[in-house]
Amino acid sequence: MKAVRIHQYGNTDVLTYEDAPLPEISSTDVLVRVVAASVNPVDWKIREGYLKQMIAYPFPLTLGWDVSGVIEAVGSDVTGFDVGDAVFSRPDIKRNGTYAEYVAIRGDEVSHKPKTVSHVEAASLPLAGITAWEALITAGQLTAHQRILIHAGSGGVGSLAIQLAKSRGAFVVATTSGRNRVFVKSLGADEVIDYQEQQFQAVVKDVDMVFDTLGGEVQEDSWSVLKPGGMLVSIVSPPSEERAKALGMRSAFVFIEPNADILTQLSVLADTGSLRPIVGAEFALEDIAKAHAFSQTGRAVGKIVLYVGKP
Repeated sequence: MKAVRIHQYGNTDVLTYEDAPLPEISSTDVLVRVVAASVNPVDWKIREGYLKQMIAYPFPLTLGWDVSGVIEAVGSDVTGFDVGDAVFSRPDIKRNGTYAEYVAIRGDEVSHKPKTVSHVEAASLPLAGITAWEALITAGQLTAHQRILIHAGSGGVGSLAIQLAKSRGAFVVATTSGRNRVFVKSLGADEVIDYQEQQFQAVVKDVDMVFDTLGGEVQEDSWSVLKPGGMLVSIVSPPSEERAKALGMRSAFVFIEPNADILTQLSVLADTGSLRPIVGAEFALEDIAKAHAFSQTGRAVGKIVLYVGKP
């Protein structure tokens, strides 16, 4: 099969489109023929070696941990899935990934693909969707009528977070650049702040939750817009527990794992029209270096998706 692998850490030059052996599956795996995958910042962070202290990857390594495709084989211990089923997944990041024509995934890490969206759209949902869900619903326990500030509302995670928050009945304030203002509004944001024109901390106050997707100064400035007892949830770096306690607020840091149960709920939301996958750019698998370079600009709207195989 064809796959994109790296044989060492480095820049986009280490991405190699080449022949690779077909994955072998265990009794708890399914073999998925990949139709589409997507690019996430964690992909190029792993490529550059940022996570090598956390995970000891063997080389060559196939990157990519978002997928939509069709089951080609089912392990003897897997139930609920058959050959020919259309599925999507955010697989275990410790295993070889989805920049390949086939990938082996644990059966309990896949879910049936939403029926009303394409494989390309479905491939954009798992990692970003699980991230948004874990941050807003699992950690933040967001409820109706609460006010939430979502940073980078046009990004892959932010665009889904806005829609999830609206599906829970929350009042959503989102930051974005001026060129994406109308787009973010179309996702359901009640208020949109152009960060190029306004400082969010000057116009936002007394929100119940801030969803930090940027870190750094943005995270630090976000404390000032929370109401007493409010919560700062980050997916970039852990907010200071000491500062949260001193301010009478709460904090959480989210680093996700595979979660098929959340994927099933995202699928329902997509099929009922409450969640719209946002695909902002599409590349062929062999053009992966261009896709990584674009992701690293931080200017992508929604998700970057890779065409891998036929539906």
